[in-house]
Amino acid sequence: MSHPLSLLLQRHSAPSRQLGEPAPQGDELTALLETSLRVPDHGKLEPFRLILLRGAAKQVFGARLAALSQRLHPDLPESKREKERTRYDFAPLVVVVVAHLDPASKVPVIEQQLSAGCVAYNLLLGAQALGYGAQWLTGWAAYDREAAAILGLTGHEQVIGFVHIGTPQLDVPDRERPQLADHLSTWTP
Repeated sequence: MSHPLSLLLQRHSAPSRQLGEPAPQGDELTALLETSLRVPDHGKLEPFRLILLRGAAKQVFGARLAALSQRLHPDLPESKREKERTRYDFAPLVVVVVAHLDPASKVPVIEQQLSAGCVAYNLLLGAQALGYGAQWLTGWAAYDREAAAILGLTGHEQVIGFVHIGTPQLDVPDRERPQLADHLSTWTP
């Protein structure tokens, strides 16, 4: 019998540049996306939404970001420009997790952001549970308002992450993990 926490014990990211076809589609993709929304949500605000990037649209988005990056940083070395140009070329599916924030709510904005962050994490876990690989990336585009405009985000929305999903093309070794003793204390009065 497997350990009840085995999925969490085996969780690791697969580098986006090592993800290829296939990615979840059809009912499998719908199930992954639906279950990713089962997150803590103080006030039932549903402060998140998802944008799918696939196929030619994914390539156009990547090209627009690369052009924006070059305009913002004309002195960027060629190697970094190439990385920008190809950032979205590998994983067949990229899910943009967006925090749809209500700054007037009694629920603090950070709690709304954390709820959206849980959606991104559920996508990682769900992809792994289905036998795929995934990586949650941010980078400059997650924090840039012009990049947000390319995605059609409103003033009260922000990118939480770009979750790249596909099938790992190479075995991904796990990295050394934190030791509990280094991060645990017990409060006493």
